[in-house]
Amino acid sequence: MNVLFDMETGDPDDAVTLCFLIAHPAISLRAVTVTPGTDEQIGLVHHILKTTKHTDIPVGSYRPNYDKNCVSIYYRRWLGNFESTSPDDEGYKIISQTLDEYPDLTIITGAPLTNFGSLEVKQPIHRWIAQGGFAGDNVVPPQYRLPKFNGLLFCPTYNFNGGPKQALKMLNDVPIKERILVSKNVCHGVVYDQDFHKLLATQKHLHPGYELIYKGMELYLSKNRAGKKFHDPLAACVALDQSICIFKEVKLLRKGGKWGSEPNEGTNTFISIYADQDKFRQTFLQL
Repeated sequence: MNVLFDMETGDPDDAVTLCFLIAHPAISLRAVTVTPGTDEQIGLVHHILKTTKHTDIPVGSYRPNYDKNCVSIYYRRWLGNFESTSPDDEGYKIISQTLDEYPDLTIITGAPLTNFGSLEVKQPIHRWIAQGGFAGDNVVPPQYRLPKFNGLLFCPTYNFNGGPKQALKMLNDVPIKERILVSKNVCHGVVYDQDFHKLLATQKHLHPGYELIYKGMELYLSKNRAGKKFHDPLAACVALDQSICIFKEVKLLRKGGKWGSEPNEGTNTFISIYADQDKFRQTFLQL
């Protein structure tokens, strides 16, 4: 599977997802784009690519040379020191070039969709897997609702609210054969905890990418024993196996800075209403 990954660094699970996409044998990672894409963020991505021997993968930035601190000290405690570097090109240009080269490209987004604002596509995008959106009580049956979202029809979601115009463009205007939304209402129920970590210990030998994940999550769990919500890794695994989640076809709605869904046929937009955590773990860990 040819994949482009669009990421940020505010949450460590994006970097974990990058390591997973490199490590899994069924995935060919063709490009990475970063939001906002500071030189320090680009240096972080290049460091992971170098450590895993994937230096040929192009890296794009939404705002090259942007001067803002977007990389916490956690990353250097995890990965060691790394230098700031320059991107290969602007993000939307990298996306366009990769689509031209790989017409069957699957785009996985785990960040605000700013890199897609200037994108013009020459042919329909094959598949877009987005971590974002929200399905409320009008879409999710009672047995699948997380208690924290019970009673809600709309809810703020970070990635789509980080670039709402770009999100609406991707949802409504850009020709995409299949939109798969791994949404907040299921992501908040998927957690990397101590049990998950023990399973990864048995699999980390498979690839240096898994070894990096293990090291990073060992550090994270030492400070956060309750675990880490795994938003973007879930989306990446759904790209491999959509049966991890149950989906419903919908139209996405935005209302007052919040997002919701309504059942709708013919949109080619499918939102998650349930995630099978065992199947997710099996896919993530190659069990």
